Amino acid sequence: MAEAYIVEAVRTPVGRRRGGLGAAHPADLGAHVLKELIARSGVDPAAVEDVVFGCLDTVGPQAGDIARTSWLAAGLPEEVPGVTIDRQCGSSQQALHFAAQGVLSGTQDLVVAGGTQNMTQIPIAFASRQAAEPLGLTQGPYAGSEGWRARYGDAPVNQFHGAQLIAEKWDIGRRDMEEFALTSHQRAIRAIDEGRFARETVAYGDVTVDEGPRRDTTLEKMAGLSPVVEGGSITAACSSQVSDGAAALLIASERAVAEHGLTPRARVHHLSVRGEDPIRMLSAPIPATAYALKKTGLTIDAIDLVEINEAFAPVVLAWLKETGADPGRVNVNGGAIALGHPLGATGARLMTTLLHELERTGGRYGLQTMCEGGGQANVTIVERL
Repeated sequence: MAEAYIVEAVRTPVGRRRGGLGAAHPADLGAHVLKELIARSGVDPAAVEDVVFGCLDTVGPQAGDIARTSWLAAGLPEEVPGVTIDRQCGSSQQALHFAAQGVLSGTQDLVVAGGTQNMTQIPIAFASRQAAEPLGLTQGPYAGSEGWRARYGDAPVNQFHGAQLIAEKWDIGRRDMEEFALTSHQRAIRAIDEGRFARETVAYGDVTVDEGPRRDTTLEKMAGLSPVVEGGSITAACSSQVSDGAAALLIASERAVAEHGLTPRARVHHLSVRGEDPIRMLSAPIPATAYALKKTGLTIDAIDLVEINEAFAPVVLAWLKETGADPGRVNVNGGAIALGHPLGATGARLMTTLLHELERTGGRYGLQTMCEGGGQANVTIVERL
């Protein structure tokens, strides 16, 4: 049976909105991690068969197939192609899936997966508005579809509404969410102070560590914020941060490992993606995790570490309730509430962090999942070698 190995993984620090990475061209962010990835692995870059990157809102500097642009901006061989994909927040996790599937199929031996995003320059959903307005289109992607309306009516389709629905369905109170958010910041600060991210990050200019974690945040400060949904309980404190960054991983076959003298660090054990209610939108990691565990025969207790994207606090809290996972194994170094969520890069960032933390702690299995627009969720399980 063919195997797909993770050989190397690296990321930039995650920059806060209008922070140290805000002025960087997103292709240069991507190029930065690509150069470091090749340097750390020692592989001949001409041997790479494809570069698969995630990126959302692909207009302006993020347009024109930024996977290819990033590779070329890195000064790497022109004969290597690139492709950019959009599975919403899970785009670079899906990039990893496509890269690994190419290797597992036997059609490719060496593929780069990753993602890049500059949300300072191009805010979320900006691309769709920019493309639609010159054409006189003022409605979103769902409004106006007879089939959609017949199935889902006129219910609002947005992440804030979805997060609020999750909080209500799973009876998650505002105080619970704020305590979770505070823990995310505290874990991220501890990880930074203990140097846990040092091996996985490559400084970009003067930005040497993640900018998002707030050392001065308190439950009292969080309690003073207004909800983002009228009459609701979700606040900015319980939401992921608008961020900038990039990450990349090198995926190799057994043949490539032998030919290039590479050292595999983890084996891709499982890849899947599932869908659920697109109105609630963000709860798909729950059935997706159940599906992945059933397919693999693993139990949640067999998973040593979990990285689940903290798009909003109730996403993780509902997942914990349903899976029965040990909170002490989940997002142990903080998550997107503290570290930030540079949309198209977050999937690769999570796997980079998961790999390095498995190595630091000696864990065997790591599981990554994240909610995505349209009510979807990817699950990746890796085995440390």
